[in-house]
Amino acid sequence: MLSTGFIIAGAYADKVRKTLFAQLRDHVKRGEVSTQEVARAAAELNRVLYHILVERLKSDKGDVVRARVEYDVEDGRVVWNYDALQLEVFKRVPDEEVRRVVRETASEIDKLLERVIAYNVERAVVTSYGDYLFRVKIGDKVVGALTVTTVNNEMAIVRGAVLEPTPVVIDKSKVLLEGKSVEEVVSSNLANLVRSARNVELAEAERALKSIEAVIESELREEKAKVEEEEIEY
Repeated sequence: MLSTGFIIAGAYADKVRKTLFAQLRDHVKRGEVSTQEVARAAAELNRVLYHILVERLKSDKGDVVRARVEYDVEDGRVVWNYDALQLEVFKRVPDEEVRRVVRETASEIDKLLERVIAYNVERAVVTSYGDYLFRVKIGDKVVGALTVTTVNNEMAIVRGAVLEPTPVVIDKSKVLLEGKSVEEVVSSNLANLVRSARNVELAEAERALKSIEAVIESELREEKAKVEEEEIEY
């Protein structure tokens, strides 16, 4: 069984990942399961927990939660027993409502995991080098950032990080432009890029996000300074 222990809602994703890797360390050494599969399974559980805690129960990052769930390792794959998933949420949510949402989610796991996350891509700036910088949002909340480099107007190379529903880093993914704008290509491919990205701890994804945000802010300051200079000259 995996248990997160009592932890703030904003940190459960890291705890799930660290705990699962610790519990399956010997399985990995014996070659019974790969590190990639452990990372995949952690990301899957985190997506389920995100749906329940954030999307359904509207939990805040400061709320205290505890998640417990049984699992097995079968033919090199980690299989979660979602029917045995137990969640405790310490906020003003009645226990019966929590149990109801958990039961409903357990009964529609396949549909949930197939559902595409509704990311919104917002272009922040085009750098002096011609790179496109984007912010990634879920609703009005910024959950990621991307750097996109075009090659001969035929291909886009995407790098970046997304924090939710589980932290990932997009190291270097290539997508074809096929005559479409960069915005169109990034928007239509983002869900797949996130799905195939590298699952990481929250701190690593946050560092990657902050690095891109620093470039965005620098470029915006330069643009503002140029506009102000032109207005003075005029």
